[in-house]
Amino acid sequence: MRLIRGKKVTIIQYQGTVNRKQREKLAGHRSMVIWFTGFSGAGKSTVAHAVEERLHQSGFRTFVLDGDNVRSGLCSDLGFLPEERCENIRRISEVAKLFVEAGVVVLIALISPFRSDRQKVRNLLGNNDFVEIYCKCPLDICEQRDTKGLYQRARKGEIKEYTGISSPYEEPLQSDLVINSDKYSVEESVGMVMTLLADKGLRIII
Repeated sequence: MRLIRGKKVTIIQYQGTVNRKQREKLAGHRSMVIWFTGFSGAGKSTVAHAVEERLHQSGFRTFVLDGDNVRSGLCSDLGFLPEERCENIRRISEVAKLFVEAGVVVLIALISPFRSDRQKVRNLLGNNDFVEIYCKCPLDICEQRDTKGLYQRARKGEIKEYTGISSPYEEPLQSDLVINSDKYSVEESVGMVMTLLADKGLRIII
């Protein structure tokens, strides 16, 4: 029984005959969530898409959920206040869970600035299905990479609640991998991620 808009609603999940294990067997590999976090401009989307390309070429079923892309559709009604950021991550994490059940490796590139929100995602998915990668990059470097001029606008006060300027970013305390993206190339970063995923048991099953 759930309370929705002040009314009690009974929701019973339907259990289908095809399960995750069967979908993974058909895909030929296990499914999981690879979550990239860090400042805007830290290289999250670039590395996520490069990793996806490498996985795709190797025969993996993949999909990337990018923060800006998701906000243009699923989360287009949300702003950037702390509670709206939390809801944004909650929705994306639930979508990610569906991808995992579908037997897909889903890569998520999202600033996700608050530790508590990232922990909720880990709790929802479980340590075995959730890999957190921190794209660590000094703020001044991120600002130099900002082709859209968003940091500059944020410093002028034109954009409110901008992470790193007027809204905090809480660094991960125990990520599965830290990539210093100001020091490593995209190819080197992809190599580190692939090594981690192999250690986590992500491989094609023949």
